[in-house]
Amino acid sequence: MDDTKLTEVGSPAPARAPLETSRVTLVVYDQDAGGGAGATTVITLPDREKRTIGRSRNADIAIDSERMSRIHATFTRHGFDVEVEDAGSRNGTWVNGEQISGPRRLVSGDEVLVGSASVVIGITSGTSARPRLESTRYLDERLAAEVDRGLHYQRQFGLALVALSGPAEAMDEATDLISAALRPMEVLAEYAPGVLAIVMPELDAAATERTASALLVKAVPSTGQLTIAVGVAGFPEHSTTAGGLIARARAALETVRESGTGGVGRPPEDHVADLGEVVVADPKMARIHEHLRKVAEHSITVLVRGETGVGKEVIAGAIHAASDRRRGPLIRINCASLPETLLESELFGHERGAFTGADRRKTGYFEAAHGGTLFLDEIGEMTPALQAKLLRVLEQRRITRVGGVEEVEVDVRVICATHRDLEAECKQNTFRSDLYFRISAFTIVVPPLRDRPAEIEQLARSFLQQSATQLRRSPPALSAAALHALRRYSWPGNVRELRNAMERAMVLHIGGTIGLEDLPDSIREARTDAPNTPSTPPAAEGGPLDIRAHLAHLERDAIASALDAVMGNQTEAAKQLGISRRTLIYRMEKHGLKPLPPAKRDLQG
Repeated sequence: MDDTKLTEVGSPAPARAPLETSRVTLVVYDQDAGGGAGATTVITLPDREKRTIGRSRNADIAIDSERMSRIHATFTRHGFDVEVEDAGSRNGTWVNGEQISGPRRLVSGDEVLVGSASVVIGITSGTSARPRLESTRYLDERLAAEVDRGLHYQRQFGLALVALSGPAEAMDEATDLISAALRPMEVLAEYAPGVLAIVMPELDAAATERTASALLVKAVPSTGQLTIAVGVAGFPEHSTTAGGLIARARAALETVRESGTGGVGRPPEDHVADLGEVVVADPKMARIHEHLRKVAEHSITVLVRGETGVGKEVIAGAIHAASDRRRGPLIRINCASLPETLLESELFGHERGAFTGADRRKTGYFEAAHGGTLFLDEIGEMTPALQAKLLRVLEQRRITRVGGVEEVEVDVRVICATHRDLEAECKQNTFRSDLYFRISAFTIVVPPLRDRPAEIEQLARSFLQQSATQLRRSPPALSAAALHALRRYSWPGNVRELRNAMERAMVLHIGGTIGLEDLPDSIREARTDAPNTPSTPPAAEGGPLDIRAHLAHLERDAIASALDAVMGNQTEAAKQLGISRRTLIYRMEKHGLKPLPPAKRDLQG
């Protein structure tokens, strides 16, 4: 099994625990159970044993579904190696979205799709070693993977940001208690010093909030010297992107902090930007800005195109705020986050008895947005059947609730957004050309951030100002090295990624200036011409360049130098490195760095 997938970049695989203390769990989610509501079961897989899953009552994991074969697949464990194999099923077995044709080894966090069931693998150690605290890089990678899984399989998950404030020992104890209380498939990582991030698969926003509340109670050390605030966000309720979820969870965390009462909070309503708040420093954006002013005066349908994170929702909000509909509601819905049947009900509403569970009439988003604006994000994900119904509404300005016959007039301005090439999809017959012509009467193409570098510094300072206002602090300055790194980075996550980087730097920085060390690893390591940076890492003997070992060596040297500079004071060394004391201790253990003996510290002092 490839253990390197479980470790942060630049670190060797952790030492394996004795087999008798390891634990492998299969978290089985049957989406057809409970009348379609779904049900989750956790099953322990003992060492050197096999478990079968299928429709047959003789299967170890029996699931009554027509999509399951009698014996669909088998899971086998040999020590730390866990293997899945399809048993000649009708519909096949899939690992992380890829159909397997033979035995496949699994690592913790892998998802196996078996008929109507999803099985998430959890591999944990029962040893008394310090609980693992993942890096921010690993957090980014795991969030991206969970978002991809959620979009492909219509799954949900939660994100919690936990802010700890108090003595270092109490914070360490709380971190250990939180780690011990997590489920095997959940991830605990450091978002910033004093702020932990927890990824909670298979939980919606409400369940994430309840789980976080329970963790908060468990995490308060017996000393009572700790203050804890938690902000949660759910996929897809609050966002369908990794960056968006972090931003929403941060907003929830700041709301709790501002209240001064502690506890767990959900994201507040999104702020609607007006045209005066849209940053304009690039000629292309200046033209877009002018177009926004003109189109805001009319009720024509607008299509906003651009990559994920470029600010399409901000553009929609600015159009609404500048229009004569600004006193009406602005309703947002992400078409990629809901299955077809639920999306139709959300858009048009439904009558009582329209389907199982419809015990009352529901008002849809079109009715709720009457007199205002409806923003349909990722409209390219809408099914052809629903596209036809949307076209009819746009042409007639009337909707019919699901299960109803009465037509309801609606006065709504519609703004659509997508990152897909709808014109190309029309040629491929995957998107209706008549709907495309209807929504693209006025199209705004927002360029990616890498194509408007003149705005990077202005946007970064704007985000720092907003974050500083929320925290009631003075906005920090940006060092020359930090600005250089921001300008050289390609920003695959666009404006949203820049916002998240600045909000994180606002938490990390010391002394009123944001330096290179306060930026995420991905931005720092993207530098190609920084001084004193080796052009190539050392090569492994007789093999290719060993980048992982090189990065681990650099990290070890940086930690050792910081400890030497402060005579072994871990708290001060952590501040210099821009990480928490808890993370410093973990990384010292990882690299075999021992604390300086008290006698030697006294001698050097």
